[in-house]
Amino acid sequence: MATIGQLMTRDLTVVSEDASIQEAAKLMHTKRIGSLLVKNEAEFCGIVTETDMVQAVAEQPDQVERLKVKGLMSSPIITVDRNMSPNYARDLMADRKIRHLAVTGEKGEIVGIISVRDLLAYFKTVSKEPPKSEENE
Repeated sequence: MATIGQLMTRDLTVVSEDASIQEAAKLMHTKRIGSLLVKNEAEFCGIVTETDMVQAVAEQPDQVERLKVKGLMSSPIITVDRNMSPNYARDLMADRKIRHLAVTGEKGEIVGIISVRDLLAYFKTVSKEPPKSEENE
């Protein structure tokens, strides 16, 4: 079985906690990703997702131009060790009702990110049961 480290995205996209949500949304759109790790100076301090942004726009439409990433991000960052199994990450995401996990290396530093989309692609490839067709029913 694969490990989280084999499935994760190593190219971390980071935004400042003081960035506007427009800046963050533009970065997500350009990179075609659903989350950004958030830094305050040199340290990771949170994660902001497309879901966070949609919720903020829906709940505070008159405040959108003033909203900063700091006010939307989730903190602390929920992490998973890169040596754990995809099953563990799937269960952790389901239990916490989240779609992204930061991945940590040997020293506890963030070295990647894994999304529910990454896990779906993995589980699709390892599925042993062939899809049922209408002819077989």
